[in-house]
Amino acid sequence: MSRRLRRLLIVSVLSLLLSTTAYGAGWAARLVDGAWPGPAPAAREPGAPAARDLPDRPGAPATTPTSAPIPAPAGPAPLRPGPRLLGPGDDGAEVRELQARLAQIDWFDADVTGHYGEVTEAAVRGFQAKRQIPVTGEVDRRTLARLHAMTREPSAAELSGKPAGNAAGPLDPRCRTGRVLCVDKTTRTLRWVVDGEVLRTVDTRFGASGTPTREGTFTVYRKSRDHVSSIYGSPMPYAMFFDGGQAVHYSSDFAAVGYAGASHGCVNVRDLDAIAWLYDQVQVGDRVVVAWS
Repeated sequence: MSRRLRRLLIVSVLSLLLSTTAYGAGWAARLVDGAWPGPAPAAREPGAPAARDLPDRPGAPATTPTSAPIPAPAGPAPLRPGPRLLGPGDDGAEVRELQARLAQIDWFDADVTGHYGEVTEAAVRGFQAKRQIPVTGEVDRRTLARLHAMTREPSAAELSGKPAGNAAGPLDPRCRTGRVLCVDKTTRTLRWVVDGEVLRTVDTRFGASGTPTREGTFTVYRKSRDHVSSIYGSPMPYAMFFDGGQAVHYSSDFAAVGYAGASHGCVNVRDLDAIAWLYDQVQVGDRVVVAWS
């Protein structure tokens, strides 16, 4: 091989080596700048997420969705009153039984008349409110069922409105006006009368022959709820004094032995609930009439 030919061959090899080295340097520069070989990526539309915002795995959401608020559990629905069975304006045997049953549990404190008036409505309202029944003043099935569960079948006396105790006689004329404790020694009763209307009747017991209960018209001059006799040392609860040491009061002895005993001149009452009620009604200055009918 001639010297000229060898020189040309050496020049060609050197050119090839230089071209290869330049191409590799350009590739490396593109890698450093973040560009990859191949076609350029398509242009991103306005509003489209950038590549770094896209999910890093197939099927993953691009953003975490906001959780919807969990509604609070609803409370129990308020009770609604049932259909009306009895109510204001009604009359008859069913109303009479209603009043008698309410009276058994101290919700009705008036005469059993069979008429559903304001007093009966107020009693039903109180009964309903106490037992968390919708308060309407009318009787529905829920009210009636609860009342029956708490009471017994009324007796004939309860349904008639007549007291089970002593039957009172004619009202003394002096008891027909104003506020009067009207005591009848013949029938052994005491009636609380306001303007001629009898509001309560109770059994009474009087003094023995040596200490009789005095008759006449008197005035309540003193009240003593927890009185104890200074002479005999005996309790006289709910005492309402009307003449000297004589008073209307509760007697546990009368409640225990009835008419087998007697008082020292006072008017004894054996119904504790009734005398407590009377004590709250009677005022100092009210009249007391003690007489034979």
